[in-house]
Amino acid sequence: MSNIQNKPLKKPNNPCFSSGPCAKRPGWNLNVLQNALVGRSHRSGEGRAKLNEVITLSSEVLGIPKDWKVGIIPASDTGAVELALWAILGSRPVDMLSFDSFSGEWVTDVVKQLKLPDANILHADYGELPDLQKVNWAHDVVMVWNGTTSGVKIPNGDFIPQDHDGLVICDATSAAFAMDLPWSKLDVVTWSWQKALGGEAAHGMMALSPKAVKRLEETEQLRPLPKIFRVLKQGKLNEKIFEGDTINTPSMLCVEDALDGLRWAQSMGGLSGLKKRCDQNLAVISTWVAKTPWVEFLATKEEFRSNTSICLKIVDPWFVGLDAKEQKVAFSKITKLIAEEKAGYDLASYRDAPLGLRIWGGATVETSDIELLLPWLDWAFAFVKSTY
Repeated sequence: MSNIQNKPLKKPNNPCFSSGPCAKRPGWNLNVLQNALVGRSHRSGEGRAKLNEVITLSSEVLGIPKDWKVGIIPASDTGAVELALWAILGSRPVDMLSFDSFSGEWVTDVVKQLKLPDANILHADYGELPDLQKVNWAHDVVMVWNGTTSGVKIPNGDFIPQDHDGLVICDATSAAFAMDLPWSKLDVVTWSWQKALGGEAAHGMMALSPKAVKRLEETEQLRPLPKIFRVLKQGKLNEKIFEGDTINTPSMLCVEDALDGLRWAQSMGGLSGLKKRCDQNLAVISTWVAKTPWVEFLATKEEFRSNTSICLKIVDPWFVGLDAKEQKVAFSKITKLIAEEKAGYDLASYRDAPLGLRIWGGATVETSDIELLLPWLDWAFAFVKSTY
């Protein structure tokens, strides 16, 4: 494509902008896995020690209260959220906050799979938040903190009362290690290694408040649970799970990679340093959007804009005037051009979200790489538009 004029001269050093699995931390290479316990049991003393270190470092970096229980759960953040929904919900009504694809999936779980009769759905379209003042805090509440597929975040925890009768279950997969979470107002928080840590997939994390543990132990089990959803043993919390005895066999390569990511997070100044890197990435994109007429944020209000899963929509009259099928074709050409030039990969919005760009701005992404990506977006859009 050397015949295309006005191409940018420089490319990102790391062109990976996927929203999961996300970019590896700067300087990562395969040598960081050399101490992985491959071929060893995860239940060996050394294996348990590494798994416990993941739990300990995660708690330290995130600032999780000392009296919470933190454990490694199968099947990434999805598995951790599913465990919480299936093992906990049903003893009281539940309010569901829905404003992106994954929060919509949790609604499906509760309404169509668990078939809970007292489910109140607080829904908002992509780019918006539900009316947070309508939450009934006598109910259990299920929310995502950051809409990975909408680029909309909950700006703070002010709307959550310090004392609430129900449990607050928070899917924080694209918020953990990037945003402040009001731990004292939450009860179950889940995340994975593959987002802001840039880790490998298939392993989730769950943090339980004392209140959540009490609910689990004191509420009669309402339904049969598969093994990977069982955190109780003889009616009491299985403490071993929250010390490094995982429910099923983890990948020790992934464990080593998670440890590398956590140690890097500490070297960046912990959570405050990670947040600063994410905010810088969002600031660069915000400045570009403000001067770029063909694109806007999907999030309608600035205070709702995610600093990790940064979602944009194309608003140029030429593009808006195309029918839906033509828009998909044109958009595919834009992202394909950039990928073919090895200037940016995986920039398309999630399959269920509105058509547009999604740029991961988590802490493992260098601001300088985003600065180098943006001219490629302008170039590809202008070129594709010129062919119509």
